[in-house]
Amino acid sequence: MNTELALILEAILLTADKPLSLEQLASFFAEEQAIDKTALKQGLKQLAEQTQTRSFELIETASGYRLQTKQAYSHWVIKHQEEKAPKYSRVFLETLALIAWRQPITRAEIEEIRGVAVNANVLRALLEREWIRVLGHKEVPGRPELLGTTKQFLDYFKLKSLEDLPQLEELKELVM
Repeated sequence: MNTELALILEAILLTADKPLSLEQLASFFAEEQAIDKTALKQGLKQLAEQTQTRSFELIETASGYRLQTKQAYSHWVIKHQEEKAPKYSRVFLETLALIAWRQPITRAEIEEIRGVAVNANVLRALLEREWIRVLGHKEVPGRPELLGTTKQFLDYFKLKSLEDLPQLEELKELVM
């Protein structure tokens, strides 16, 4: 069943439009099939091994597992995309970076670090993309919103968790 399970998981993940968690993958099987998380993990491990010689690979993100084209083949399949990859402004990226590395963070704290006001359209765009969300409110006068990143942010940037973000020291070395 292991080889068959790996093939079934491959078919499910190839047709999924988003990463699938172990729980979501388990829901594809009837109870009498007795596919538990251990079996799923073994099937995913076998699938990952099988993709070593393929043009795609199994990736685990914060939301679950997905199959995606390996970087070496991306320039071939990018031609399928009708829309161009979005270009993000420096303000957009700086705001997102501050939220990612300093979360939870308020708008006022972002403005203090950047030295300029945060454009409401930038925050709206990040919220619409579901890359950030309101985590709560800071217990200070005015109770400003505390902003943080989402699983969609992690998925988009192919991260399992925030610990996978490069350390600020690593980024400084790249700039120098």
